[in-house]
Amino acid sequence: MAEDMLSRISETAAFLNGKGIKDPDVGIILGSGLNDYADRIEDPVVFSYDDIPNMQAGKVSDHRGQMVFGTYLGKKVLIMAGRFHYYESRDMEKASYPARVMVALGVKRFILTNAAGCVNTDFGKGKLMLISDHINYSGDNPLLGPNLDEYGPRFPDMTYTYNRELRNALKEKAAAEGIELCEGVYMMFTGPSFETPAEIRFARVIGADAVGMSTVPEAIIANHAGREIIGISFLSNMAAGMLDQAVTGEEVTEAAEEIKDTFAKVLDLAIGI
Repeated sequence: MAEDMLSRISETAAFLNGKGIKDPDVGIILGSGLNDYADRIEDPVVFSYDDIPNMQAGKVSDHRGQMVFGTYLGKKVLIMAGRFHYYESRDMEKASYPARVMVALGVKRFILTNAAGCVNTDFGKGKLMLISDHINYSGDNPLLGPNLDEYGPRFPDMTYTYNRELRNALKEKAAAEGIELCEGVYMMFTGPSFETPAEIRFARVIGADAVGMSTVPEAIIANHAGREIIGISFLSNMAAGMLDQAVTGEEVTEAAEEIKDTFAKVLDLAIGI
């Protein structure tokens, strides 16, 4: 099984290497409502996920399903415009495969983004939250099964998954631009249903500041390989039960549109630090 996974990763990476995608300085996975950021890449090489061996495109409507590589802000940047969510297949291997490929391509710094429900009442809708830690409530882990020793240890430590020095530097640079970044714990539920009010109360009790349906599989893979990680959540809505109204996907998309310029500025700063 491990040999089969290694073979598939190698095939995908070899295909992309052959197209000129090698040793990116930064790899960014864009979440809901953020795909337009990929248009900033200069001299882009663009592939549909469907055209890349062993990759699979997600079916969420506002995720492009494209890999974009080029230069930006003096760095070689690889962007995954859209992700394949765990809830789309109930397969953690598929959800984490793009991150595996990014490691194989030599990505040095991962910037993982998502839209999330706000649990911490001190933060509120519309804020950007740097992820300081996460809670994996999916009941699954992309490192289950034989370990890929070529990529990392059997039992990787998760204490410093989200790089503290990079978080502090990013907060400073953002503050100098008049952008306030809060900092907190992201909790992954499987989805695709939004969480219940009872689940949100539970999440708050165990220490979550935001909830979502992604990011954790990719963070585990990048951490396993010893890569730098910055996680950024856009708090697109108050989580279920915190307001007397239903949570909808449309609300998330609309809120992302309102903050996309600020989010783009923060991503620029994250690339540059």
